Amino acid sequence: MSVHGKKQHGFTLIEIMVVMVILGLLVAVVAPNILGRGEEARIGVAKTQLRNVSSALDLYKLDNFNYPSTEQGLEALVNKPSGSPEPKNWSKDGYLPSVPKDPWGVEYQYVSPGSEGPYDLYSFGADQREGGEGDAADISVHDLN
Repeated sequence: MSVHGKKQHGFTLIEIMVVMVILGLLVAVVAPNILGRGEEARIGVAKTQLRNVSSALDLYKLDNFNYPSTEQGLEALVNKPSGSPEPKNWSKDGYLPSVPKDPWGVEYQYVSPGSEGPYDLYSFGADQREGGEGDAADISVHDLN
């Protein structure tokens, strides 16, 4: 049998181009849905962290009859703080394993007493500045459901 007698099997250029067009359409449809969710996910993480820190602050208050002062900050949930108000029944295990940073790598803002309650706890959001709109809006514990 000669070399010329063998039939070769493969894809034609048109078949390959059709597959490439189909893959391109899939990427064009799916990618925006996946890529656009990154900021939504960060906002969701920030809200969850705010709830967790808020719960830890409430436990701190139950034990010590006061929230930490602004000067004592959220670090009072990890290490026994000094200064006023003195925590008389601070849990030897603390209230959080560590003080979390928001999903954008910035420390949460804590002020006690707060303007809307016993404390204000918030993240500046994606723009890391006060205010903002949309994905860059501040995320406050007071805005959580």
